[in-house]
Amino acid sequence: MPVFQYRGFSAAQLPVKGTIAAESPRQARDQLRGQGVTVKSIAEDSATRSDVGGWSLSRFLASRRARAQWSGGAHELSMLLRAGIPLLESLDTLAAQHGGGFRTAIMGVRDRVAAGSSLADAMSQRPDVFDVASIRLVEVGENAGTLEAVLEQLAEYKQRLSQLGDKVLTALLYPIFLAVFGLAATIFLMTWVLPPLLENLQETVPVLPWPTRVAKGLSDLLVGYGIWIALVAAVLVGISAMYFRSATGRRWLHGVALRLPIVGPMLVKQNVSRISMIIGLLARSGLPLTSAVQLAAASTQNVVIRDALHRTHDDIVAGEDIADSLAKSHVFPPLAVRVFSVGQDSGKLDEMLTRLGDDYNQQLAVSSARLTALIEPVLILVLAMFVGFLLVATILPILQAGNLQ
Repeated sequence: MPVFQYRGFSAAQLPVKGTIAAESPRQARDQLRGQGVTVKSIAEDSATRSDVGGWSLSRFLASRRARAQWSGGAHELSMLLRAGIPLLESLDTLAAQHGGGFRTAIMGVRDRVAAGSSLADAMSQRPDVFDVASIRLVEVGENAGTLEAVLEQLAEYKQRLSQLGDKVLTALLYPIFLAVFGLAATIFLMTWVLPPLLENLQETVPVLPWPTRVAKGLSDLLVGYGIWIALVAAVLVGISAMYFRSATGRRWLHGVALRLPIVGPMLVKQNVSRISMIIGLLARSGLPLTSAVQLAAASTQNVVIRDALHRTHDDIVAGEDIADSLAKSHVFPPLAVRVFSVGQDSGKLDEMLTRLGDDYNQQLAVSSARLTALIEPVLILVLAMFVGFLLVATILPILQAGNLQ
């Protein structure tokens, strides 16, 4: 059901604004009129339109911010419900506590709950804010009458997940920035600084030294064919992006990423840590293992690991042991497979998976720090060698010209 933002005046002629869920603007106006609100303007909330499939940077960033706010919002909602505050009033308080897209999403959820929907059904209308695991857990909590406890567990899981973060990407951000900055500086030196300098030196020295000739050749190539090189690079990047967005390309890219020497094991640990936390949380909430594995697969970004979880789900349904199925995929580390096996046999699967997720989280933090410490000096050394080469290529003909005089 769409959500509309409105502005108007209350029965006491005080300015009011908010959101309301309705099938159409006319129905929204009728509902507001029944509440004594004189509508001045009403428009469908852009974050909840049916064309959410259209990607935009602002919508993506707003969705990321709202998802991050839900981590704290789950804890706040649990605290309000534990205090005995009714669900609708708790949602009103939660909306007043936050702003932006998250407030809009909570107000839409509140209006749908007021119209008779369950909290889980209302949240499912905003998949850009509420993930599948959250919706399923809320549904379990509503059916079992333990919504407050489930929300508290969900908030704890979200906190652990935020601590895990994307440590691999974070570790690579500075080296990537350093590489891009170094490439930009190189292009600037080769196209703006060296050409006039080498031209003057060539008039002075009859035969340039070989480092100078190499530098001049690269400089002439960039100056003469720089636009064509940029166009070819842009076309190749576009074709690669289209291929990697396809199912085949994404599967190939994710598979290669998992097999990389240093980054690959880190990606495996990151995904296994997330999966362990999700399955552990869902199992603790009383969800069947098959459903927990299915929801963990839906929450996994890596296609190779997601496919392995889907096969594991099918194997469990067929009666196979989860550890044997995970071992067959050749994706999960032996430690993770062993923890699944022992946890299922001992009846403490949720506890052991939570410990596994925490352990991999700590290992990932150490590996990320080591990766950053390794890449940074290597890049700095490469840049220093290149700048030194350009410096030698410039100084040698100057010295040679001085000797000729």
